[in-house]
Amino acid sequence: MPGIHRERPGADAIAPCRGDPAIDLGDGIWMSPGLSNSYMLATDDGPVLLNTGMGFEGPLHKRAYANVGGGTPPRAIILTQGHYDHVGGVDALREDGAEVIAQANFDVWRADNERLEAFRVRNAAFAWMEAIVAAMEYAKTSGVGVVAQARPEPTTTFDDRLALTIGGRRIELLSVPGGETTDALVVWLPESRTVFTGNLTGPLFGHVPNLVTMRGDRYRDALAYVSSLVQARALGAERVITGHFDPIEGGDRIHEEFTAMLEGMRWVHDRTVDGMNVGTDVHTLMQTVTAPDEFDIGEGYGKTSWNVRAIWENYAGWFHHRSTTELYDVPSTAVSGDVVAAAGADALVAAARARLDAGQPVEALHLTDIVLSAEPHVTGARAVAAAATRQLLESSSNFWEAAWLRRSAESLEDAS
Repeated sequence: MPGIHRERPGADAIAPCRGDPAIDLGDGIWMSPGLSNSYMLATDDGPVLLNTGMGFEGPLHKRAYANVGGGTPPRAIILTQGHYDHVGGVDALREDGAEVIAQANFDVWRADNERLEAFRVRNAAFAWMEAIVAAMEYAKTSGVGVVAQARPEPTTTFDDRLALTIGGRRIELLSVPGGETTDALVVWLPESRTVFTGNLTGPLFGHVPNLVTMRGDRYRDALAYVSSLVQARALGAERVITGHFDPIEGGDRIHEEFTAMLEGMRWVHDRTVDGMNVGTDVHTLMQTVTAPDEFDIGEGYGKTSWNVRAIWENYAGWFHHRSTTELYDVPSTAVSGDVVAAAGADALVAAARARLDAGQPVEALHLTDIVLSAEPHVTGARAVAAAATRQLLESSSNFWEAAWLRRSAESLEDAS
């Protein structure tokens, strides 16, 4: 059967919460879509919330839930990981007495987020900033205002597993440190055989994970990811509810998808390690290691070539034994001026255009980078770089890659 990624929306369809009435998913579960969905579980003692969106989404999620779940205050809030789009709305949704439940590594991720907040916000801006600014403006004009990003303190944490009964509903929490963060957890409802996976598999179910993000996160471990998916698969769920979009139904289909994602990652990990051991360089492995077609896994948010490099560097670090220059703090751009002076800017631009015409846009960009790092205003180099970037964009189906290429091309064109 074709991979489920072919049926589901891509990351471009992820949109902030609008405050529309929550969607009834049955079994006393409601969904409020957002940058990361929030969910409400009805219980006899009041609702339990799963995730709360960004800070500016919190009041809108609260509006979405206003007429469901009996209208009573939340009994507890469960956070499936520490990223901002899961925890930011806690202050808007929490009321007195509500527990905040997280995995024990939550404090590590909160500290990480706060320590590198400026760095990560800046590095993610090219992909998300326009949507976030528009969403904040919507919140301002929708009558709910904008609430600052919450920095919650969990009242309950656990290491491996936590079994709860709240208002007659059995809820089990399982640590899955191979997700986007080492504080990731899944929520299992054994009576209805429903599992909430959050962003265990990334925001897009049925796709390869992002073992290291373009915005800059800690490396995620490939084998920990495999182990966490094995654990989730073993639940035997009949319904998977993820951090984005509609639930996935059917035990056989769910088992098949979990198997494809974890076996595909295991294959890529093992072939990368094999290559490292026989001395194959990282760029060759990025070009040649692919998941077998039989798994049919999407690459809409992460990419296998990026994961190969992440596996390599997670094991072996920054030194690739390629050049002595890797040991020193002098970048290759330090000699760009010498290269341009020796070869001539026109000759390098001509070589870049020849590479582009031959269908080699990355090689063309290597050459234009040399010229532009030495002489930023060479319009011919900018034009070739913009065309090469557009060529790469035409063949990209990956959210992060496409966002970067689009902004880069626009920047080059605006400066020409």
